Amino acid sequence: MSDPALSTPPADLFSVAGKTVVVTGGTRGIGHMIAAGFVAAGATVIVASRKAHAVQATVAELSDFGACSGFAADLSSEEGARQLADAVSAHHGRVDVLVNNAGATWGAPLAEHDTASWDRVLNLNVQGVFHTTKFFLPLLEAGATADQPSRVINIGSIDGIHVPVLESYSYSASKAAVHQLTRHLAKRLAPTITVNAVAPGPFESKMMAATLEAFGDQIAAAAPLERIGRPDDMAGVAIFLASRAGSYLTGAVIPVDGGIATTA
Repeated sequence: MSDPALSTPPADLFSVAGKTVVVTGGTRGIGHMIAAGFVAAGATVIVASRKAHAVQATVAELSDFGACSGFAADLSSEEGARQLADAVSAHHGRVDVLVNNAGATWGAPLAEHDTASWDRVLNLNVQGVFHTTKFFLPLLEAGATADQPSRVINIGSIDGIHVPVLESYSYSASKAAVHQLTRHLAKRLAPTITVNAVAPGPFESKMMAATLEAFGDQIAAAAPLERIGRPDDMAGVAIFLASRAGSYLTGAVIPVDGGIATTA
């Protein structure tokens, strides 16, 4: 029997079945974890990546478990973001969840951090999030109501919350910008679209591979929860934010890091 205080049955509280979800950078790392989680949970998932062969491989893999398609797109330019939105709109009348995950990192000593490295990181990590959200607004608004809002989930980083050990100046600045952009968009797009950010800590991904190979044991030991993040940790928070359970949350930045940033 359902709790009479709950307007949504507990079994449906975290359901994303039937939702249409776009995951940028969805072919590897954190984006792949999120895309796979949504597919397994019954959503229709569209992955995007700059590399067409990576999109094809991911679609072939995830289609064994549910509905998955994809498009190649370079989201570091405004036109690339527009083209992705146009491609999705040609096949889908609405998007319920947009996950802005596509991103780049860079680390170098202070004296070697040049304009090109800043442009490469900020164009994708910040402008890419902004322009992709902007062009997806008609699709996000198509099925949205104040009671059942569409969702934008931006992937930030704990490096945008605390000062990282590595000299990744453009990356940490870009992720702090993503967190503030999340808050700004949340205010602008309410009440029919929620906008939240997830700030991952250490997860096994291509972006983190070198760091984890060199310092993985130390990073895990330093985390209060004493481990590296797992795919279901990332899929779980994204599904929460996209479900009825997360529908009263907007403008939040959620660290998913085993307590590294929040207890330092």
